[in-house]
Amino acid sequence: MSTSRTVDRAFETALYDTADHALDTAASLLAADPGADAELDRRGEEFVATAWRRGWQPADLVRIVRRELDDVHLRLVARLIRAQAPHDRPRGPRWAAQLDAVPEGSAAPRADRFSHATAVLELYRLLLRLPTLEPLETGGAEGNGRRTPREARPESRALARIRALLAKAEATGYPEEAEALSAKAQELMARHSVDEALLSAHAPAPDTPGACRIGIEAPYEQAKAVLLDAVADANHCRAVWNEALGFSTVVGFESDLEAVELLHTSLLVQAEAAMTKAEAVQRAGGRKRTKTFRQSFLAAYAHRAGARLRAAAEAATAEAGGAGDVDLLPVLASREVAVTDRLERMFPETTTTRLRGAADAAGWTEGTRAADDAEVGRRRPLR
Repeated sequence: MSTSRTVDRAFETALYDTADHALDTAASLLAADPGADAELDRRGEEFVATAWRRGWQPADLVRIVRRELDDVHLRLVARLIRAQAPHDRPRGPRWAAQLDAVPEGSAAPRADRFSHATAVLELYRLLLRLPTLEPLETGGAEGNGRRTPREARPESRALARIRALLAKAEATGYPEEAEALSAKAQELMARHSVDEALLSAHAPAPDTPGACRIGIEAPYEQAKAVLLDAVADANHCRAVWNEALGFSTVVGFESDLEAVELLHTSLLVQAEAAMTKAEAVQRAGGRKRTKTFRQSFLAAYAHRAGARLRAAAEAATAEAGGAGDVDLLPVLASREVAVTDRLERMFPETTTTRLRGAADAAGWTEGTRAADDAEVGRRRPLR
């Protein structure tokens, strides 16, 4: 029997039948034919390429495998992604950064042939059933290998400083210092967004909105999605949460998308640190209902953070507009229209969801207090 036929028979047996006995039968076929290994790997690379055509990206694939399967499957998909990459077309800097972040595929000692074949087939079952996602590429620079604005310019000094400020905010154990550092970071983000908007408005070929996906990990996904939505809104972006697949798609201009990714990650780190500290105090007082406390804490944090982020961004934008010779309103309005248009083309139908699980008064109070400590407000610039 040819190795190709072995793989075909195994796939016919296992990939379209979810029964355990079908998986065992197919794994036995593959285990008995060592010559089929190369063909099995080649088919895996084809599954990865198909996922790309369905709108998935490297970070998405890693995230769904980590969420649905085990470490052995994560190592397998990482090797497949890396093996397929040299045969793929150029897809831009964001894609390249995701490839660089793929976990190393060199794994722990390989199991027996039957166990290995079983894991491969379990992975391929998942890849085969991946739904089609909204494409993030627009057919422009990201899609055809041309240089994008992000490729043409190195990271700005503003973004580098924002990263440094947020890193300090995450590391400090003093709420007041974290608040001041986060405040300065949001102020710089708003000013950087204005600068980028004005540059683009006067460029021969103005930028167009892009999109990225940000993972929303369990537990308490809804509150985390609300926090991301608040950060996106304050930075001239829009977010749509896909609860079933565990991510939000953020639509906006590239510099604003970078700001959203940075600030959301930092605020989530700060929120979880503050929540752990507040929970310890509650436990010391004899409280045991941890889940409801955490849900309410994060919900309140997201709600309060959104209000303060918007206030800080609006104040910084107004200050920048008042100090310049150019009327910012038409520029920002045109960018908002462009972002909304891109969002509606990607997601013609969306629904709203009520925030669940925010019924714990102590959790809400502590979450609000933590957002006040970690979040933004108008502060004298740090020197």
